[in-house]
Amino acid sequence: MNNTDIQLDIKKAENSRIDQVDFSNLQFGKINADHMMYCDYIDGAWQTPQIVPYGPMEIEPSAKVFHYGQAVFEGMKAFKDEEDQVWLFRPEQNFERINTSSKRLAIPEFPKDHFFTSLTTLLEMDKDWIKKGEGNSLYIRPFVIATENGVSASESNRYRFMIITCPAQAYYNKPIKVIFAQEYSRAADGGVGYAKAAGNYGAQFYPTKLAKAKGLDQIIWTDASSHEYLEEAGTMNIFFRVGDKLLTAPTNDRILDGVTRKSIIQLAKDTNVDVVVEKVSVKEIVNAAKNGELKEIFGAGTAATVVRVDGFEYDGTYYDLPTIDEPYGTFFKKSLQDIQYNKVKDPHGWTVKAF
Repeated sequence: MNNTDIQLDIKKAENSRIDQVDFSNLQFGKINADHMMYCDYIDGAWQTPQIVPYGPMEIEPSAKVFHYGQAVFEGMKAFKDEEDQVWLFRPEQNFERINTSSKRLAIPEFPKDHFFTSLTTLLEMDKDWIKKGEGNSLYIRPFVIATENGVSASESNRYRFMIITCPAQAYYNKPIKVIFAQEYSRAADGGVGYAKAAGNYGAQFYPTKLAKAKGLDQIIWTDASSHEYLEEAGTMNIFFRVGDKLLTAPTNDRILDGVTRKSIIQLAKDTNVDVVVEKVSVKEIVNAAKNGELKEIFGAGTAATVVRVDGFEYDGTYYDLPTIDEPYGTFFKKSLQDIQYNKVKDPHGWTVKAF
């Protein structure tokens, strides 16, 4: 992945902060590694990528990101195996998706060679922050923001692409409880729901806050027009097991094309699990819960990997899910992590050695 023809400007941190970190007690996303990358878009071109010590940056209050929300991001992870080799999981998918998101928000696409040369260099500089062991990883957050000054309502002509990283463990350390959306919507037809636009997530916080006040953790969003079909959760794509059949919604312009989601679909096909990608109706899942056919619900995403749903609320009624032997969610989580940590042969070529 590393294109040595791309030049980087690098300024190393004088002292590492790694000795100040308790890696056995990490709060997701709160601690950042020693360095970060940024690259500015000026006069119609991306400039030389810079790798500098992690820290604050100056930006004008009139920068358009603050006023019109031109901002998109990605989520990736780096994993270290027992031989201290560092691996990325399907990184091309993340690169392509951040450019898809950027295009939807009128942000210039970022060059592939800039992205991968910067990323691998950054990871090698901060390799000690990538810890071995199941559940440990370095979370990678690429993002781009509009930096042109001025509050006129138009697309920016300046941008900053950045990559920051943070050591991570499990995003969820226990099963979660969810509510099926009946009032609020995550995204609408023709909108930006398929993009990892910052505003998509900001708009979810208030309805999620209401759900948490009821003792629930997340929302499973339904289609905006009828609220009849289940689509995705706040931080994850979502799967339903009815009998031995695994159901998940197809992607569309409201649903994020999740990397973990598509990986689980492929693993299901590899292991002869009957996986059906089609609209999943609220009515079908509620009826399956009532008659005992709903065996499990689990979420899938880069940060969460796979997380079990204990139960869901719909129309004022809460439905507990059963505890079953050999759940699909547990199987797929282990299968994915074994590939990500280079414990088993990767039959699909998903893992890429960073160094």
